[in-house]
Amino acid sequence: MSADTIDKLRGKFIVFDGVDGSGKGAQIRLLSEALAAGGIEHVEARDPGGTTIGNHIRHVLLDHDLSEMDPRCEALLFMASRAQPARDVIAPALSNGVACVCDRYVSATCAYQGAAGYDPKRVIELAAYAIDDTWPDLTVVIDLPPKAGFQRTGRKTQAARKRSNAGAHGQPMLFHDVHTDAMEARPMEFHERVREMFLELPSYYPTPVIIIDGSGTEAQVHARVMEALADAVF
Repeated sequence: MSADTIDKLRGKFIVFDGVDGSGKGAQIRLLSEALAAGGIEHVEARDPGGTTIGNHIRHVLLDHDLSEMDPRCEALLFMASRAQPARDVIAPALSNGVACVCDRYVSATCAYQGAAGYDPKRVIELAAYAIDDTWPDLTVVIDLPPKAGFQRTGRKTQAARKRSNAGAHGQPMLFHDVHTDAMEARPMEFHERVREMFLELPSYYPTPVIIIDGSGTEAQVHARVMEALADAVF
């Protein structure tokens, strides 16, 4: 990353989002390393969670069966969890000129609850209350077909789990640190719709969204991310 690109990220709020297994976590790590190497002070945040209160709500959302939860209830819980780090972590950092790199944000609710039937534009309205003006300067969506994401992480599709008689929270994993949450346990058709919703974000999201091809190696995707950040207008 060039020195000019590094410097333009000073005090900026960058969100990474995408379908499960897209590799956004790796890209957050690589960007954080690049910022640190460039002497840019920054913090990392995650959504949902990231604070004591937010983590309690995260537990309700991701560690339980949500099949009977109304999408509106889901959206409200995500906003409740999001309000806390927006106030306690993200906004203070930005006000002090510290960059923030966040794992998911309002964009995720637009995609996941939108795929469940909730109007994404209503999500934006809810967010306006939950986060005030704490909107990202840029949202980077790492795009990957959901089946490829499941293959990367070693997760099984819902159909495969049924064939192996493994429950939504008891499927075998290829990696010891992979956790299947309530969102990931939904049918593949749901995740395909989530991807579609992510790809629609640039048409209505209140701040800039860029779509990055998530195929290939971490280094190849990182190069695409860096090129897009260099071209981005904040």
